[in-house]
Amino acid sequence: MGSSLTIGVVGAGNMGSGIAQKLAQEGLNVIMLDMEEAYVARGVSTIRSLLAQGVERKVLTPEKMEQTLGRIKGTTDLNTLADADLVIEVVFENKGVKKGLFANLDKICGPKTILATNTSSFYVGELAQATGRPDRFVGMHYFFHPAKNRLLEVIPHKGTSQETIDRAMDVARLHGKTAILVQDAPGFAVNRFFVPLLTESVKVVEEGLADIPTVEQAAKKAFKIGMGPFELMNVTGIPIAVHSATTFSQELGPFYGPPKLLEKQMNAGTPWQLDGEADPSKFPVIEDRLYGACLGAAAALVSEGVASMEDTDLGAKVGLRWQKGPFEIMNRIGIDKAYAVVKAIADKNPDFAMPEILTLQRELGKPFEFKVVNQTVKGGIAFITINRPEAMNALNEVTVSQLDAAFRAAESDPEVKAIAFQGAGKAFVAGADIRFFVKNIKNDQIENNVAFTRKGHDLFLRIENCQKPTIAVLDGLSLGGGSEMALACQAIVATPAGLMGFPETGIGIYPGLGGMLRLARQVGPELAKYYVFTGKTISAQDAFDLGVVTQLVSPEEVVPAINAICQAGKIDKYRKREIPERFADLARICTGDNRVALLEKKPLEGVPSALAAATQKAISRKAPLALKAVNDLIDAEQKNSIPEGIQLELDGLTAIFSTQDALTGLTSLGGPPPRFEGK
Repeated sequence: MGSSLTIGVVGAGNMGSGIAQKLAQEGLNVIMLDMEEAYVARGVSTIRSLLAQGVERKVLTPEKMEQTLGRIKGTTDLNTLADADLVIEVVFENKGVKKGLFANLDKICGPKTILATNTSSFYVGELAQATGRPDRFVGMHYFFHPAKNRLLEVIPHKGTSQETIDRAMDVARLHGKTAILVQDAPGFAVNRFFVPLLTESVKVVEEGLADIPTVEQAAKKAFKIGMGPFELMNVTGIPIAVHSATTFSQELGPFYGPPKLLEKQMNAGTPWQLDGEADPSKFPVIEDRLYGACLGAAAALVSEGVASMEDTDLGAKVGLRWQKGPFEIMNRIGIDKAYAVVKAIADKNPDFAMPEILTLQRELGKPFEFKVVNQTVKGGIAFITINRPEAMNALNEVTVSQLDAAFRAAESDPEVKAIAFQGAGKAFVAGADIRFFVKNIKNDQIENNVAFTRKGHDLFLRIENCQKPTIAVLDGLSLGGGSEMALACQAIVATPAGLMGFPETGIGIYPGLGGMLRLARQVGPELAKYYVFTGKTISAQDAFDLGVVTQLVSPEEVVPAINAICQAGKIDKYRKREIPERFADLARICTGDNRVALLEKKPLEGVPSALAAATQKAISRKAPLALKAVNDLIDAEQKNSIPEGIQLELDGLTAIFSTQDALTGLTSLGGPPPRFEGK
């Protein structure tokens, strides 16, 4: 299911070819253009080389590589972009060149074409004035390397239409980007707070407070990052840091400007010397300086309305790969401490005003609160989006509470005819936040796990029984609680990227949010047991063939599919259905004597030997007590109503969370496979 969209990319250098590669990998048609055939050929060669590396690492199949290359057309002829849906400019940072290009594109392209710039230096609105379509002009700022870095800043100027903004955000989603919405301001969002981290690091060395190795280690500790600021400048290029800081100083004031030592290092043409022993005694002073500059710049941009707190933090976590964003760091070190270190910067730099948002938060005397669930209504459909892509949209207490509030608002809104749930980024919902469960087990507060699960059940039941159609948009990975949430909806619209799975028995517990119950009601208890026992994923195609997915469509067809479901009326997702013959062997594995033999690790009857061996191997890695609980619960749930089945799941939670297997499994994530002892 490829896309019908055609995207033009003007510029075949490292950034342009990377953007073209990512677009094509995700199924979009790309025209990559440059001034000379040699540049185009080099861009295609770069893409081919990177894709080949992906095949070598087994991230891509050879077929996927050839399909990707087949979607890219290289050319030097601007006229080939006449019918493109979107054209992204990725030429070098020269305002005159960019304006000239956009003036030509404006003449060549049809009225539907949106023009976008990847500039990091110039105002988007100023470039838009070179065209006769400022309403269809937007900034789309990619981060290096664009084929790998998921962040995309979408930057409307004052004249950009809402339709253009929506289209840019849609294209971002279609090629797997996490898009944040940023106003047309110097540095946009991420560079606005990241560059001051670099320049303040240089100032600390310039003032003789510490040497480079000490600042490097202090920064890594303070921001929990893998590379310190000086190493980052060596990697990305010292001239880029100087250029960015110079631009900022012209627009925002001397605080943001490049220190003399930074310019001196650029002129020397040599990298920073990182060798040497760090002096930990100087870490606290350095941390305060770096926190003050970086967190202060982040608070300033949010105070000015350049971006939201949530998008600013998302930019740091997705684009810079920080563990926590600036506002989460402020919460971690405490608002009083954050205020103090930023105030010290403001006192030292008259051009830097104390950010209003931080002053007000200090007066409130509590941490920042983040919105992780967003709701928009388009054409009568309320789209409720879980926006924690850096955590794969995992469910925690805050997320469930905000989901509940968003759902209630949509349910009571007379303008809303249907409610669609979706996840930001590459996942729908990758289960519950395991850290919450572990903390409660270790603190002997398992009742908190039960209470959290009960709230989830209450919400999912209301979603299932809502008078308005409720639809899960399965456009990526869903595991555990995510698959259970999708199954609670009245319908599921999936794209080929959709995937369901129940990995709980591999971490010592069972799916506790109704997934076993609802899956068994649709595909039968035998198949439900197979998927929950083994943890094997269910592709979107398989789920569609089983009748679990209502419609399987391309990403562009999601909204029309939702509208079609609304027009079709009530869907009986628990209707009787014919299970395709190709699933018969899977069901047979968990039927009668075979099910007993499977759990007792004995030979299976009437099942192909390779499948039997693979299933036995998968089962051998699961927690025995969790397997038994799954078996007993699915059997018991067949004799009860859905609310009664839910109560059975809740009744068993304290026992399963109290097992050593649960603690072993839940704490194993990110480490070696757990070894379960059945106790």
